[in-house]
Amino acid sequence: MANDPLADALDVIKTHEFKGRQECVIKPSRLVRETLKILQTKRYIGEFEFIDDGKSGTFKVKLLGKINKCGVIKPRFAAKKTEWNEWEQRYIPGVGFGFLIVSTPEGLMTNEDAKKRNIGGRLIAYIY
Repeated sequence: MANDPLADALDVIKTHEFKGRQECVIKPSRLVRETLKILQTKRYIGEFEFIDDGKSGTFKVKLLGKINKCGVIKPRFAAKKTEWNEWEQRYIPGVGFGFLIVSTPEGLMTNEDAKKRNIGGRLIAYIY
């Protein structure tokens, strides 16, 4: 469980969405925070806040019920800037339906942003 905080976070979000819950609590990390920011800008989740409990803290995330499936991509494949269409076909069920989260030299971003900036990166997660 503690080996991949992002996988744990996405699993918690997916199960809480499936059960119709309004919010969930996630263990924090920098990668989880950046992923939550991307999900929030794409309107897959609502507001989230960091709650400091004196230890490591937690993220409290408001769910909107818009996530059908999400998960991490292991191993973290390297995607060249010319291969985006192949990776989208592999992990996303349809055009304009979901996105990939990618770690690039310019930071964490979606595959659409990486395609616009003409850069490659490592595949982190998929959401639709």
